[in-house]
Amino acid sequence: MSGPNPTPPDAPAPATLDGDGCWRLDLRGLPPPQPMVTILRHLEQHADDGRALLVRLERDPVMLYPELAERGWCAETLSDEPGDVRLRLQRA
Repeated sequence: MSGPNPTPPDAPAPATLDGDGCWRLDLRGLPPPQPMVTILRHLEQHADDGRALLVRLERDPVMLYPELAERGWCAETLSDEPGDVRLRLQRA
C-alpha cells in the first residue's frame, strides 16, 4: 500500500486566478525548459477562456516568443528587473 505521489520539487505551482480575472504562474526557480513547457501547456489548456496569463520568470524567455507568435499569442513585458521578469500573455 502506498500513499499519494509527492509533487516533484521542481514542479511548477498551479496557475491561480487573480482578482482581475487573469491567470498567474510564478515559474521562478524552475530549470529550463520547464518554464516554457509549463506556459505552453497552460495556454493549450486554457486557450478558449479569453483570460490573460501573467507569468513571473527569472530571465527573459527569448525562445518562448516565436512559439507564442506561432500560436496566436503575444507577450507584453511588465517588468524586467534582474531575476524577476514579469510578462502578460494574451491572444494577439
